[in-house]
Amino acid sequence: MTIDLAFIWAGLIAFAILAYVVLDGFDLGVGILFPSLRTRQERDLAMNSVAPVWDGNETWLVLGGGGLYAVFPLAYATVLPALYAPLVAMLIGLIFRGVSFEFRWRTQRGRFLWDWGFAGGSILAAFAQGVTLGALVQGIEVVDRAYAGGWWDWLTPFSAVTGVALVVGYALLGSTWLVMKTRGNLRAHAQNVARRAGAVTLLLIAGISVATPYLNPAYLVRWFSGTTAAFSVVVPMLVVMCAWHLYRGLADDRDAQPFLAALGLFVLCYAGIGISFYPYMVPPSLTIWDAAAPDESLAFLLVGAVVLLPIILAYSAYAYWIFRGKVDPSEGYH
Repeated sequence: MTIDLAFIWAGLIAFAILAYVVLDGFDLGVGILFPSLRTRQERDLAMNSVAPVWDGNETWLVLGGGGLYAVFPLAYATVLPALYAPLVAMLIGLIFRGVSFEFRWRTQRGRFLWDWGFAGGSILAAFAQGVTLGALVQGIEVVDRAYAGGWWDWLTPFSAVTGVALVVGYALLGSTWLVMKTRGNLRAHAQNVARRAGAVTLLLIAGISVATPYLNPAYLVRWFSGTTAAFSVVVPMLVVMCAWHLYRGLADDRDAQPFLAALGLFVLCYAGIGISFYPYMVPPSLTIWDAAAPDESLAFLLVGAVVLLPIILAYSAYAYWIFRGKVDPSEGYH
């Protein structure tokens, strides 16, 4: 039996990107919410809630980007020139929030500047990621195995809306994370934000979901004909269930339920993108197998992935387990 190494690696890269989105999404969300936090104590507590895990969360971005370069070099070579601007903006945002995370604890007089740096970097990184996603969903023009579009093809009303949607979605993740990790006034504020962000996120999910099948005839066929047409019923039903659990958890004053429901919304949206894209790595031109490196390279790299992935998963699980529960206001990152 022949092992489809390209398909296996596509699954691994997809998993790494999903892990980054759901894990780094909530700490980006905490940064996005920073301007709405009223006191220094609230901002310190919010930052301390993500301090033990935020660095580890970004490991998945390195794994996804590095893996794409190594195992799907043609996809990397076409996506990068098509999306230079939003990808560079994302990196600038991540750098700013990382530097701000460290420096805001080292100053008193200029702390407000680093607070805004943390918030601005988080918003920029989230918006750039959403624009990148929207540009990929629209499709990238490829001729003779090279990018053939213009410098500004990535910037359209659709990609701008997906950028805003991801900012709001991350704010939902961040607010539900704070509901789970904090007490008192900060938790009450996070609950109010989660209700509003949840409503806007659901509206944007609905709008983008309606528009996406009409961007590419292949998307329309995949969602509304053949055996895969069932997804057009199942996925929206699961989204409704997650939305119900989100608002039920907020109404019942639950700690973990709203956060898990928000994660469920992100996983379902990601699954919807996967359904639309498959079997393309770079729609509408490059399939997984077109973009993959030779099987010898894929097999060699898979050995390393088999060793590395369990270590990353074990480290991440251990970190979350050690720092489980509510954040103690008297302790934290200093």
